[in-house]
Amino acid sequence: MENVADYKEIVDVIKESGGEAFKHCYQCGLCDTVCPWNRVRTFSMRKIIREATFGMTQVEGEDIWRCTSCGNCPRQCPRGVKIIESGVSLRRIATEYGVFPTSVKPIRTISASLTGEGNPLNEKREDRAKWAEGLSVGAFKEEMEILYFPGCYLSYDPRLKKVAVATANILKKAGVNFGILGNKENCCGESIRKTGDEELFRRLAKENIKTFIDNGVKRVLVSSPHCYHTFKNEYSEFMVNFEVLHIAQYLAELIDAGRLELNTEYAKKVTYHDPCYLGRHNDIYDQPRAALKAIPGLELSEMPEARENSLCCGGGGGRIWMETPKGERFSDIRLEQATGVGAEVLVTACPYCITHFEESRLMLAEDESNPADNGNKLEIKDITEIIQDALF
Repeated sequence: MENVADYKEIVDVIKESGGEAFKHCYQCGLCDTVCPWNRVRTFSMRKIIREATFGMTQVEGEDIWRCTSCGNCPRQCPRGVKIIESGVSLRRIATEYGVFPTSVKPIRTISASLTGEGNPLNEKREDRAKWAEGLSVGAFKEEMEILYFPGCYLSYDPRLKKVAVATANILKKAGVNFGILGNKENCCGESIRKTGDEELFRRLAKENIKTFIDNGVKRVLVSSPHCYHTFKNEYSEFMVNFEVLHIAQYLAELIDAGRLELNTEYAKKVTYHDPCYLGRHNDIYDQPRAALKAIPGLELSEMPEARENSLCCGGGGGRIWMETPKGERFSDIRLEQATGVGAEVLVTACPYCITHFEESRLMLAEDESNPADNGNKLEIKDITEIIQDALF
C-alpha cells in the first residue's frame, strides 16, 4: 500500500478481528491436509490464521482470497475454529479498504452489477424471466404450492438456462402449482458475502425478504445450493423463516409420492458429484442419489472422493468470479476422477459446479497431451436434465 499509516490501521483491525476465533487454533495443520488447494499448489490456511492472530496478514496478497469455503477444514478442526468465517472477516477488511490483487479486481464490477441490476452477470433486471418464455410459467401467487427461485446463473447464462427449463418441465409434469418472481428477484447474496461485502449482502437479503413477504411466499424451491444455504441458514439472521427445498430434495419427494413416473430408459454410466454447499454444508447426500437410482437403465458409480469427502469444484467462496490459472483448477481433477470410474455422464446439482466442469471439459478436450481425452467422452449434466430425459 502507498500509505504506511493506512497499512498500520489495517494491521490493527486484523488484530482486533483475530480475537478468540483465531486464537483457538493450536496449529495442528489438519486444515491444510484436507484443503483442495494443496492438490494443485502449496497453500496453508493454518499460516493465514496464525498470521491473523498477530495482525501480520498480507491483505494485498492472493492467499486470503483462495478459500472456496468448501467446508472441509472446519469438519476436521479439533478446536472448532470458525475457519471460513475467519477468512471472510479478513476479506471484509480488504474490501473496506479497497485492497484487491489483480485476480480479484473483477469483484468491483460484480458489486456494481449486483447493486444496479440484482445479478452478478451485468444483465438487465427486466430480462430475468426470459428463460421461461414459451413455457407457460406464471408469476407466483400466494395460493400456489411453491415458489421456484432459479437464481442468477439459471436466469441468464445460456448453458444454465437449460437447467431452469428442465426444472420447469419437471414441475409441470408432476402437476406442481408453482410460479416465479422474475424481475422481482435479487441475487441471494451468498457469494458476495463470502468476498467480504457484508453491506451489499444485507441489502440484497432485505430486498428479497421483503419481496417474499409481500408476495406471500412460504415455500421456496431453489436450483443452487448457494441459494439453499443462504435462504435456509443465513436469512434466519433477519428473524424470518421460510421453508426452503433444493431441487434434488424435491425430486426425490415427487418420485416417492408417485407424482413423477420415470419410464424412459437412460442406459448410461453416471457418476454424481456432491456440491459442497449441498453436501458438507447441509448434509444432503441421499436424495439426489435416490432420484438417480429411480431412473430405468441408469448405472450409478461413485468416485473415490464422494459424499462428505467430495472434491470441491473450485467455485465457492466467491471464486466463481475470480481467475484460476491452468493447472490449478480442481474441476480438472474431478473430470479425471469421473472418467476414471468409467462414467459417461458427470451429474451434479449446482450451477457453479456445472460452470467449472464445462470449462474444464472444453480445456481438456483441447489439450492434446491429455491421454484420457476427457472433454470428448464426458457429458456434464444437472440432475434435472437427467430426470427430464427419463420423463419425456
